[in-house]
Amino acid sequence: MTASINLGRRIIGSKSTPYVIAEIGVNHEGSLNQAFRLIELAKEGGADAAKFQSYKADTLASKHSPSYWDTSKEPTTSQYELFKKYDNFGANEFVQLAQHCNRVGIDFLSTPFDDASIEFLDPLVPFFKIASADLTNIPFLRKVASKNKPIVLSTGASTLGEIDIAIESIRRAGCNDIALLHCILNYPTSNQNAHLRMIEGLKKTYPEFVIGYSDHTLPDDAMTPLVTAYLLGAVILEKHFTHDKTLPGNDHYHAMDVQDLIRFVDISKTINVLLGSCDHKKPIQLEELSRKNARRSIVLSKNLPAGSILTPELITYKRPGTGISPLYWDEVVGKHLVNACEADHILQWSDLAKPE
Repeated sequence: MTASINLGRRIIGSKSTPYVIAEIGVNHEGSLNQAFRLIELAKEGGADAAKFQSYKADTLASKHSPSYWDTSKEPTTSQYELFKKYDNFGANEFVQLAQHCNRVGIDFLSTPFDDASIEFLDPLVPFFKIASADLTNIPFLRKVASKNKPIVLSTGASTLGEIDIAIESIRRAGCNDIALLHCILNYPTSNQNAHLRMIEGLKKTYPEFVIGYSDHTLPDDAMTPLVTAYLLGAVILEKHFTHDKTLPGNDHYHAMDVQDLIRFVDISKTINVLLGSCDHKKPIQLEELSRKNARRSIVLSKNLPAGSILTPELITYKRPGTGISPLYWDEVVGKHLVNACEADHILQWSDLAKPE
């Protein structure tokens, strides 16, 4: 049975066009109006969902938490200090963001990072996205799973054993609708560290789940990382999203903008058409005329009288394929002609004498 999952307005399976999550995160930098504009840009670009992050620095990181990002791009060396800059949105703001997404016609998502955010996001989101860093946070996973909504779980920096434990915890808490995202928990991720073949590994290890990819590489004009991930089977694709990639700090520098998003959505639609819906090799209806006229038949090399015994020297193979196929060459050799036939005659089984 093919894996599938219901995400917002769509049902996603292995042959779907990708469900694209524009990860706005905190790139609104505390401005509700900027957040609204980013939602509109995500819709304009063709994303399926606009996603934010719901946290408070006090519940997310101790005051002694060191950075794990590129400090040449984001110089803040304390997680607590960085998160404190962008934690001014509360439940009321997220309600407004969800309402704006609904007006615009795009799924609203926000990753919760504490119990309070799970509670106020529950009535607002169609499914929960869980960050890689919380994959081992068992009580948190149980709390999210208890809401009986689909869960999309990023797997950055995790082992298969840790993923197994997370899945088991989620299932035991009542949620069986799970999708897994390959992710490298590094900002930004260099191309040589993206390891997109791990997508294939996740598909083999967890065939019952839809697999996706959360991307932290620097975007190029061809959107190569996302395109490659999709070709490898990732059908949920998440990438940070901004209105201006040149802005300093935080997540702007490795984000895509609306033009990147438009290009990728267009490319993914083309790829989906090229891939088609069938993975079983067989002729398609469009090839029937070609099968008939471009293939070969066994034909006579010269004029032959009735009763002639057909030897390899007396027959050859030519187009069209409306006669006896060369598949049956060995069966034709040694047969007798029923009637006289001219050179270039396309042999039919009715031309050959039945064995006595």
